[in-house]
Amino acid sequence: MLGRNVPDVTFRTRVRDESIGGPNPFRWEDKTTADYFAGKRVVLFSLPGAFTPTCSTYQLPDFEKLFGEFQALGIDAIYCISVNDAFVMNAWAKAQEIKNVQVIPDGSGEFTRKMGMLVAKDNVGFGMRSWRYAAVVDNGRVEKWFEEEGFSDNCATDPYGVSSPQNILEALKADAATKAA
Repeated sequence: MLGRNVPDVTFRTRVRDESIGGPNPFRWEDKTTADYFAGKRVVLFSLPGAFTPTCSTYQLPDFEKLFGEFQALGIDAIYCISVNDAFVMNAWAKAQEIKNVQVIPDGSGEFTRKMGMLVAKDNVGFGMRSWRYAAVVDNGRVEKWFEEEGFSDNCATDPYGVSSPQNILEALKADAATKAA
């Protein structure tokens, strides 16, 4: 993945629009890969599913808490992508009280498939989902890659550590120290 561009896809998102009114003031809005990645240096992390234990207890909340440290190292945005629809991703971000990390719904798994990270998780009742990974992406090009070990369909474990925000921060800090020396 290093040095490759992220795939060009269109994401079906739901955005709040107060002009709609009523109990569900949201409208569909298509966002492209360029909308998310062009002209920005971002951290993208992917996980098997919204509302799942590791994702909800550690991964998403820790990226949220450490957002300022990422910004200090030249990161413009942090994106969490999952093979879940826009309704689920928005509800999860709201339940987690996320303000800094942006969630990206990959409902059909197209982006995940084109990244080469789509795996079967039928063994836990999920169907096709993303393998856990993260990347630093600069203007659409993968600059750093963090993939959990054991990539496979129906993996008996759910490894987490390589793609943790703490590990990515450590790598970015090491790069900054090397450049400063």
